[in-house]
Amino acid sequence: MWSERAADGRTRVTALIRLNVALLLREPGPIASRLLMPLVMMSVLAPLYRDAFSSSGVQAGSRQVVAGMLVMFSLLALSIVGSAVLTERMWRTWDRQRATSAAAWELLLGKAVPACVVLLAQQVLVLAFGAVALGLDVPNVGLVGLVVAVWVFTLLCLGTALGAFARSHSELAVFYDLGGITLTVLGGALLPISMMPGWLRAVAPVSPGYWAMQALRAALAGQLGPMTQAVCVLLALALVAGVLASLRITRGWSRSRLM
Repeated sequence: MWSERAADGRTRVTALIRLNVALLLREPGPIASRLLMPLVMMSVLAPLYRDAFSSSGVQAGSRQVVAGMLVMFSLLALSIVGSAVLTERMWRTWDRQRATSAAAWELLLGKAVPACVVLLAQQVLVLAFGAVALGLDVPNVGLVGLVVAVWVFTLLCLGTALGAFARSHSELAVFYDLGGITLTVLGGALLPISMMPGWLRAVAPVSPGYWAMQALRAALAGQLGPMTQAVCVLLALALVAGVLASLRITRGWSRSRLM
C-alpha cells in the first residue's frame, strides 16, 4: 500500500515537473538573459577588477568579478522563480491543483525542480567561464559546490516568497529589479564592502547577497570557518522565507490580494 502511494506521488511530481518545464520553455528569453548576460559582464569588467585589486594578489580581481556577477544575476533570476508562482495564482490554477490528489509539497516540488535546474546551470556556467576564460583558481571544488547548493536553495525560497506575496507581475518586477540591484550593491557584488561608506557597511549584512559573497569568497580561498558562518546565515534566511511562502500558499492567504 505504501509503495503504491509512493509510486503515485512520484508520478504526480514527474507530471508537475514536466508541466512547469513546458511553461518555462514557452518564455525562454528571461532564462537566456540570466545565463548569458553574466558572461558578457564578466568579460567586460574583468580587466578593471584585476587592475583595481592588483595589490591584493593575482586572484583577487578574478574572485571579485566572478562572485559578484554570480550573486548579481542570480538575485535577478529570482524573477524566474517568483513569476512561476505568481502566474499560477493569477491564473487561479493553484487552487485547482490543490483540489487534486497532489499534496502541497508535491506542487511546490514541481515548481522548484525546473527553477533549481536553471539556477544551478547559471551558477555552474559562471564559475566555469571564470575558471576557463578568466583564470579563476578553484582550489576546493567541494566547498564551492556546497556554497552554490545552499545559495540556490536560498534563492528558491526567496523567489517563492516573492511570488507568494506579490499582487501583480509589475509589483514583482519592482521586487526583483530594484530589490535585486539594491541587495547586490549592499552585498558587495559590484563594490567591495571595504570601499563603501560606513553607513552602508553597517546595513550590508541585511542583504542575502552579502552572505553569498562572503561564502563564495571564503570557499574560493579555502577558508572553512568564514564559509560555514555565511552558509548557516543563508540557510536561516532560506528557512524563514520558505516557511512564510508555504504558509501563504498552502493556506490560501493570498487569494483576496489578487486582482
